[in-house]
Amino acid sequence: MNIQSLLKQAQKMQAEIGKAEKALKERKYCALVNNGVVQVECNGAYEVTKVEIDETLLTAENKELLEDMILMGVNEAVKKAVSEREEVMNQLTGGVKLPGAF
Repeated sequence: MNIQSLLKQAQKMQAEIGKAEKALKERKYCALVNNGVVQVECNGAYEVTKVEIDETLLTAENKELLEDMILMGVNEAVKKAVSEREEVMNQLTGGVKLPGAF
């Protein structure tokens, strides 16, 4: 295999990774806590974009429970985004970790 061919393959892979990263950032990941009484959504850039709370939880007595549920929801939504990103990037790179790629 010559260097030109390797360079073209690397450029093609880099372009595919760029497209995949853009698509992943636009994806939405939702986590439902306690049968959906708390819902958290994040995007592929790991930014929380929405939190919905069932009104029945909005009491002073439920403050600590609600905080825990929100935390669980955020962690689960981000975990889904990270997992999908790793899966997509592993498919594109054949499992090879490329510095700066992800």
